Amino acid sequence: MDTSYPREDEWPPKRRPPSAASPPRDHLVWAIFNTLYMNFCCLGFVALAFAVKARDRKVSGDVEAARHFSSKARCYNALATAGSVVLPLLLIALVVTGVIHLSKLAQESVGFFTYQFSGTDDEDQ
Repeated sequence: MDTSYPREDEWPPKRRPPSAASPPRDHLVWAIFNTLYMNFCCLGFVALAFAVKARDRKVSGDVEAARHFSSKARCYNALATAGSVVLPLLLIALVVTGVIHLSKLAQESVGFFTYQFSGTDDEDQ
């Protein structure tokens, strides 16, 4: 006596890898975020231009041109993202290094800048 809901004897279909004819990604959202972030050398804007071109070519049916522009958009997006992450980290590292160097320099030069006032002065007599 089987009281459970009806069972299917077939397994769910396996996922197929995307076919070669699948349309390319245009990376438009990534390019918009990079453009709004205002990164170094306006690479986000260049990526946005190529992403829009890729989307236009994809809509018109020119898959090869869409792949070409999509590849360029991905490249510029990666450069813009890397620049947006690496340059602030480099700036922070330089500031921290400068502060450490200046603090060591100040500690070493304390003796040079101090002037001891004493009650007796041999030069005045």
